[in-house]
Amino acid sequence: MTSSNTLSVGKTTLVDALLKQAQVFRDNQAVDQRIMDSMSLERERGITILSKNTAIRYRGTKINVIDTPGHADFGGEVERVLNMADGVLLLVDAVEGPMPQTRFVLKKALDLDKKVLLVVNKVDRDAARPDWALDATFDLFVDLGASDEQCDFPVVYASGQAGRAGPEADQLAEDLTPLLDAIVREISAPRVDTHGPLQLLVTNLDYDTHKGRVAIGRLQAGAMSRGQAVVHCRGAAAGEDAAPSPPVPGRVAELFVYDNFARVGAERVEAGDIVAVTGLPGVSIGDTVCAADAPPRPLPAIRVEEPTVRMTFGVNTSPFAGKEGAYVTSRNLGDRLRRELERNLALKVEASAAGAESFDVSGRGTLHLGILMETMRREGFEFCVGPPSVITRVDPDSGAVLEPIEEAIVEVPEEYVGSVTEAMSGRRASMVSLAAHGSVQRLTYRLPTRGLLGLRSALLTATRGAATLATVVVAHEPWLGELSARETGSLVAHETGPATAYALEGAQARGRLFCRPGDAVYAGQVVGAHSRAGDLVYNVCKRKQLSNMRASGKDNAPILTEAVAVTLDFALEYIGADELVEITPSSIRIRKNPAKAGKKGGKGK
Repeated sequence: MTSSNTLSVGKTTLVDALLKQAQVFRDNQAVDQRIMDSMSLERERGITILSKNTAIRYRGTKINVIDTPGHADFGGEVERVLNMADGVLLLVDAVEGPMPQTRFVLKKALDLDKKVLLVVNKVDRDAARPDWALDATFDLFVDLGASDEQCDFPVVYASGQAGRAGPEADQLAEDLTPLLDAIVREISAPRVDTHGPLQLLVTNLDYDTHKGRVAIGRLQAGAMSRGQAVVHCRGAAAGEDAAPSPPVPGRVAELFVYDNFARVGAERVEAGDIVAVTGLPGVSIGDTVCAADAPPRPLPAIRVEEPTVRMTFGVNTSPFAGKEGAYVTSRNLGDRLRRELERNLALKVEASAAGAESFDVSGRGTLHLGILMETMRREGFEFCVGPPSVITRVDPDSGAVLEPIEEAIVEVPEEYVGSVTEAMSGRRASMVSLAAHGSVQRLTYRLPTRGLLGLRSALLTATRGAATLATVVVAHEPWLGELSARETGSLVAHETGPATAYALEGAQARGRLFCRPGDAVYAGQVVGAHSRAGDLVYNVCKRKQLSNMRASGKDNAPILTEAVAVTLDFALEYIGADELVEITPSSIRIRKNPAKAGKKGGKGK
């Protein structure tokens, strides 16, 4: 039976339709939308965070399907699973055309010489422009230096929501049969060595409570059997000159393959299929599993692009420390971060200069690191993080400092174009293009990654939630100079206790509040955004002095505006250089950093 691997880039809706039409579920089985998005965070945010694989059968062919994230912050997931794929389904919106993340994924696929099958999606929308989307995608191929053969890519038009596809935008079949036919026709069977010695490159890790660590990858050569004696070792990454690591012996306890949205036990698996293996407790992503009775031949280790943003994770030292979390020590924090390194290749963890109880954590962006923080707090961890900073490089030839530069696409209604332009000012952003897509304007900018910090929140505020932002790192260029800092300060609590409506009524005249009456606050906690420059220390716990004298109109209830909800995303974008975000399973707070006290002027009230 022929086996083909495809990569569906960030379009889980189309994968849903493929699974349903392949009849992998019973007729009476209840099936949710976004089937592959199994994490609660993925369902809440409507994005794919982790790559997942399954398989369907179509006319005698087994098709392995890998659903990958579409956001550039999770590009590490895409880079490692491309090693398992023979081809790529490149989904392009018929209205929006190629987005920044499309450029990132396509570049990786072309570098690895993967067959690209273009799917122009959402052709049934009123504003669809399939011909324009096709031309824009071809221009992107050319811009990325694709060969003539790669530029001659096949095209299928589809509506993932409706589960229909066809050879032309106006010739959609009633199902996805034309897309499945194109996959079988255009994407060749795996190029593997069925008779060579065993080689399995581990590209993902899972964990089972009873079976322990589960290594997932595609069998590149040979065959593997349950109970077989094996070794695993790591080869040098492409472009590196290093000796392989010493082989570690092990034995295949259980062997699984993916079939019809299930992990199925197998006795023997041959090259070309994606498998899951248990019984190797020390295996890591990038290791090669080889047969124990032959000299090991490790494959090149997986290499991903370097992180662009760094944040400091530390033990929570606020007055409320230890009250809400189950894991609060530096040992708990360090162990958890090291476990994350085992499967998150785009992450780096280093000892921090801030102290022994802190760690410098580097990732692809604030969303990448924010998802890690949210996952940890849901697991019961309590910690604090500092403001994000970009990671620079030094040009070995000129010695110049280089910083990451990103392409940002903002889509917004026409009446808010001026607001977007104003929000971009002071961020060293240069406009590349401005184009109208119906009633929506698309503004393309190039700006340093530093300029993106806090930008999403500023855009949503300036456009009343109407703007969408997509970004991707495109280059490292010489440092562009200092950016304008946050112009306003913070409202800082003067003492510890419950906030009162009486005190908050006076505080709200001086800025936006982050807390409500009855909320427990502590001295040094940021309880609002000051409307002026500099911090203002304010006693939000002050109570009204009662007496026997009462005057008309003096006992009216305070009128308070709705406080700003301090979410993790908001806090990470808001904090300044002298502030920290306190993260617990039940609360997100912003506080002043005691280590930097006195470096930012303010006055008390």
